[in-house]
Amino acid sequence: MREPKKRFTPEFRAEAVRLAHTSGRSRREVAEDLGIGLSTLRHWIDGQRDREMEAPPSDRQEDMAARAEAAAAGRTRCCARNARS
Repeated sequence: MREPKKRFTPEFRAEAVRLAHTSGRSRREVAEDLGIGLSTLRHWIDGQRDREMEAPPSDRQEDMAARAEAAAAGRTRCCARNARS
């Protein structure tokens, strides 16, 4: 008979991902030490990366907004310069 599905807390998942990134050991070694499957760890790592891409850190959002404003200002100057020519 099949074993019941294990449930892991979000804290455990985050710590597993952190260990995979910072421990200097292979993902396989980290997964074995934690008693989880390699594919499970890989899935958690991919999920974290996807969440980070969906919502960049606030300082990065501010940088992106500043760049967009600078680009818009540059286009305005460019268009005004072309109108005078």
